[in-house]
Amino acid sequence: PADIPAMLEIYGPYVLSSTATFEYTVPTLEEFTSRFDTITAQYPWLVWEEAGKILGYAYASAPYTRAAYAWCAEPSIYLHPDAKSRGIGTKLYTALEEILELQGYHVLYALVTEENTESIAFHEKFSYKKQAFFPDCGWKFGRWLGVFWMEKRLNSVEIPTSFPTSWGSIGQKGEKSTDIL
Repeated sequence: PADIPAMLEIYGPYVLSSTATFEYTVPTLEEFTSRFDTITAQYPWLVWEEAGKILGYAYASAPYTRAAYAWCAEPSIYLHPDAKSRGIGTKLYTALEEILELQGYHVLYALVTEENTESIAFHEKFSYKKQAFFPDCGWKFGRWLGVFWMEKRLNSVEIPTSFPTSWGSIGQKGEKSTDIL
């Protein structure tokens, strides 16, 4: 929670000057903190810090709210400009996916704006496949934007015996520590 203001500082420029997010206004600290609290009740939220400076964060959330979709997650990542091209995004995403797999998630979805070729390439490097394209579905900066729906399968297709566990319980199970960076 102490890192939330620094994470919001990273996120703000994405809202104001990019199409990586379809938000129009930067959330308040209160709104962002509420998101963090809601998401981390079930999903991982990882932070990259060097020499006391937050350089990026990655988290997952629910792409859908209906019970039948409980085995799906939507990962997201945001990096400070100082973190670009240093492998930090790769390390954060790798750790995030490992935790999601341990939790019992089956499918990951990434929604990527068609013009965000850097993010498309990043997800393809992680074996995400383009499954659908939604043309002109978002309006930002005075223009229509299309979105690729990308997908990655984590676990084999088995009949689940339980819902995915919360990420805080992973270390308690003794399966694997969440300190995987």
